[in-house]
Amino acid sequence: MKRYSILRWTMVVNALFITFASHAQHPSTTPVGDLLEDIVVNNDMNGLVDKPSFEEELEALASLRRAPLNLNTATREELERFPFLSDLQIERLLAYVYLHGPMVTLHELQLVEEMDRRTIDLLLPFVRVAPAGDTAPFRWKELLKNTAKHGKHEATTRLDIPLYRRKGYEQAYLGSPVYNSARYAFHYSDRVYASLVAEKDAGEPFAARHNRKGYDHYSFSLLLRQCGRLKALAAGNYRMSFGQGLVLSTDYLMGGHLYATSLSARAGGIKKHSSTDEYNYFRGLAATVSLGTRWEASAFYSRRRMDGTLEGDRLTAIYTTGLHRSEKEAGKRGAFALTLAGGNVAYRQNRLKLGVTAIYYTFGRAYAPKLSGYSLYDMHGGKFYNVGLDYAYRLGRFAFQGETAKGLRGWASLNRLHYTPAQGTTLTLIHRYYAYDYWAMFARSFAQGSATRNERGWYVGVDTSPLRHWNFLASLDLFAFPWKKYRVSKPSNGMDGMAQATFTPRQGLTMQLRYRYRRKERDLTADDAKLTLPTHQHQLRYRLTYSPCALLGSRTTADYNQFGQPTRRTSRGYQLSELITLTFASLHLAADLQGSYFHTDGYDSRVYLSEPGLLYTFSAPMLQGRGFRLSTRLRYEPGARWTLLAKLGHTIYSDRTEIGSGNDLIAGNTKGDVQLQIRFRF
Repeated sequence: MKRYSILRWTMVVNALFITFASHAQHPSTTPVGDLLEDIVVNNDMNGLVDKPSFEEELEALASLRRAPLNLNTATREELERFPFLSDLQIERLLAYVYLHGPMVTLHELQLVEEMDRRTIDLLLPFVRVAPAGDTAPFRWKELLKNTAKHGKHEATTRLDIPLYRRKGYEQAYLGSPVYNSARYAFHYSDRVYASLVAEKDAGEPFAARHNRKGYDHYSFSLLLRQCGRLKALAAGNYRMSFGQGLVLSTDYLMGGHLYATSLSARAGGIKKHSSTDEYNYFRGLAATVSLGTRWEASAFYSRRRMDGTLEGDRLTAIYTTGLHRSEKEAGKRGAFALTLAGGNVAYRQNRLKLGVTAIYYTFGRAYAPKLSGYSLYDMHGGKFYNVGLDYAYRLGRFAFQGETAKGLRGWASLNRLHYTPAQGTTLTLIHRYYAYDYWAMFARSFAQGSATRNERGWYVGVDTSPLRHWNFLASLDLFAFPWKKYRVSKPSNGMDGMAQATFTPRQGLTMQLRYRYRRKERDLTADDAKLTLPTHQHQLRYRLTYSPCALLGSRTTADYNQFGQPTRRTSRGYQLSELITLTFASLHLAADLQGSYFHTDGYDSRVYLSEPGLLYTFSAPMLQGRGFRLSTRLRYEPGARWTLLAKLGHTIYSDRTEIGSGNDLIAGNTKGDVQLQIRFRF
């Protein structure tokens, strides 16, 4: 260990007198929670087909909270797991520990160059400082011994009980309206993960009909990490992301628009899949091996049955919801087998990184969806491939990232330039070009649309903290769609601009004001003629978060939405919500109470309410019309092993006598749900 200089100790003592805002924050009102909420809402408004559950992301954050990363021994790869850390901040953090020796306190983060207060607030819950100790060479025998002796087990079950009845249960749905999932997970340090997940969605039968084996969905995952030259080995179900996601990505954060300036897009490599997501994963084997100090190679193989619609020997549609409630839905189950194989080779030397990703996949039968109108250039055929070259380079305060990819049809390219002119300020420029006929089934990257194709555009953003208590975020995205889209019968264009100010005057108090304007085009039928006219959407949000002490926390949110199109009546909507969080440490009990009033003219002016959810879940219900939404969550932890949660949500509409339509129709104007969850660690 290096000797600490008198100057270093003086700096550390001075840092102890600087207050951190995040220490008094409640889990329900953290900056990370706000960030995930914005990404979920943004993805939903952009029309993503596979709505993200964020189970994996939230579980990873929960694991880091329980076992925070030691900054004194952290590697570059481990720090890159935090998307809010820039490459420059990671380099400065590693250099600080190397030059000054191990940190004594987390307050030293303020002494690291390029570390601003907002980034520190995001990082603090997931890191710690401890003596570095000696690093012994890796041995498989020691790993197996320590895994059996020091491994941690966790069993979780969840039950959702609706306090209403949908029309589909009269005839169509085959099972009970109760949702149930069970999950067993095992992990040792950050090296060994194993999980078994079982799930039955509401309306699906249990141990009957097409589910003779009990649950409707089972998932097994095993992941080994950092075992000598073996960087990762996955068996069973797993996830993958490489490059900028133009070839292969299961990372939901890659599509985020609001925080493209302040979030770094990095490949996640091979990851475990331990969530209840029934679509966004692979099944088989995957491995990453180090070929030296600069090279590493990954290879993967996956084969799994997937849902779809068959007409003879042809596959005409791929079904992504994972629901098998009715005979019709059950008939789509396991209709075809998706086989995928590929690999990635990556090279890294100091500030340069290069990678090549290639995949080949087939459905085992001809894929022949209906091709007409906006879907004329959708992928079709029997065998497909994608190959992409990703690259990254950093020079001083400039950082460049990008990827260019080719498919069986079309090509795509995404390039990012980040510039940090001063500490606490980042400028970002992103250019993307996705051909209208680029076929890439597993691509997910920065985009306004619901797929990584038929789009081109420029994004510019700035994230700055010029004053101690202030943070400003502004962005402008100019985009165009070269071919038709859903509800747009010709090539179109638009813009998406956002300005946000966050003020943190003191510990536990944060105020945020955001304005967002979006312009897109949409078809309008008038006088028996179809016109394509621009739509204008304005969104305004004010949020006040206050945590005066460890006992009490509150969050006040006010939203206003306005949607307009020529010749049509302007649609407006607003919502007011108040969240109160109470933590009784002596009773091992925490309670969240939230009440909301919403009033919207229709779907286009809909609002989203962020609520505290169960473990590894994120709740942001979408509401339209007029009414009240009330929710309460209780969390009881009688000891280190047990966690019990209960949540009650109730929505009361004042403008209707029934809710929903079709099989989802609910008679009456109220909708309530009870959710129960138990977790046991041993």
